[in-house]
Amino acid sequence: MSRALLKWPDRRLRSVAEPVAGITDEIRAIWAEMVEIMDAMPGYGLAAPQVGVMQRLAVVDCSPERGKAILLANPEVISAGTELRAHEEASPNLPGVSATLERPAKVIVGFTDHHGMRVRQEFSGLWSTSVQHQIDHLNGRMFFDRLSRTKRDMLLKKARKGRA
Repeated sequence: MSRALLKWPDRRLRSVAEPVAGITDEIRAIWAEMVEIMDAMPGYGLAAPQVGVMQRLAVVDCSPERGKAILLANPEVISAGTELRAHEEASPNLPGVSATLERPAKVIVGFTDHHGMRVRQEFSGLWSTSVQHQIDHLNGRMFFDRLSRTKRDMLLKKARKGRA
């Protein structure tokens, strides 16, 4: 089963994903497919709603050599550091545009892992940025929602122009 990336402005990209009840073989298969899609983009993470699966699932792999994806179900930021980190963010759901955002450089995230265990893990640097970006997707938010209204409008205008 090969899922396609949704294209903005698909309404599912604005919808809050449903919690995952438990880790099953079906959930593991969705994660495996998401890792394949993420690696093919290439990207540092992918949230299930980006491929039309409305469940709170995400994958993140910021390792230089790849193959170290962290599989997350029901992730939530438990705490965030005060130091910010700037990074240029984009989304394959709205290709051709990006924006530099500042997010906490370190976060502690609680999530259910591939074994079905609830864990807490600290993420820093690019890992922190990516996991926060994916949690935004699970909450129906796109990266550009963190921009000022003027910058967001300019970015969306540029994206529409690029599709024309």
